[in-house]
Amino acid sequence: MSVALRIEGLDVWFGDGRDRVDAVQGAGFEVATGESFGLVGESGSGKSTILRAITGLAPTWSGLIEIEGKRIEGAQRDRGFFKTVQMVFQDPYASLHPRHTVDQVLSETLSLHGLGDIDKRVVRLLDDVGLGSRFRFRYPHQLSGGQRQRVAIARALAGEPDIVLLDEPTSALDVSVQAEILNLLTDLRAEHGLTYLMVSHDLPVIGHMCDRLAVMKDGRIVEVMGVEALRRGEARDAYSRDLLAASVGA
Repeated sequence: MSVALRIEGLDVWFGDGRDRVDAVQGAGFEVATGESFGLVGESGSGKSTILRAITGLAPTWSGLIEIEGKRIEGAQRDRGFFKTVQMVFQDPYASLHPRHTVDQVLSETLSLHGLGDIDKRVVRLLDDVGLGSRFRFRYPHQLSGGQRQRVAIARALAGEPDIVLLDEPTSALDVSVQAEILNLLTDLRAEHGLTYLMVSHDLPVIGHMCDRLAVMKDGRIVEVMGVEALRRGEARDAYSRDLLAASVGA
């Protein structure tokens, strides 16, 4: 099976000298093409920092980041990278321009990717995420949190990427809408043959969405395991077992 994403010996840090903070240390894992892989751990464990290193938002890093066999260097990402990899952020309101309509958000993204037939593509994207064309000319403040996140997902899909990075995509939403968004993401993965790398502090979410997962603690990956092993409570690492026990007790 081909590998969509490979990470080896990844270190990510912020600041210099005595002010340096090592956010990720020696992380490594592979995500197969078409797989949904989770990164789970407590807040501050380095999960989202890995996504930011991949996309160039965390510029100081060393190690190997490889996308579909192509090694990524430094903090710069070209258009080709963003046609392959897109990211959905945690807060759907902060990630959308408050004075741009849904149509503007999606049309500008399509234009940046150099795509034509923009009108048809906008309508298709809105249909894909379960909104429909009646939402096309609304502003973010006219949408619910779940609807805004659907727009953010549509924007991520606009360039027809192979890999989607999901940074806590439901944690800012009401519990009642979280399942809807997770089910939408599951359907879109199947329909478009997408590969997911998903960050969450919520083990049940990872268990629902992912095939395998890596458990992170203090910037390090302590265990990589299959979701079936997670469901059976077969974590090897003591921290993973504690995390699982806390999740079951919650």
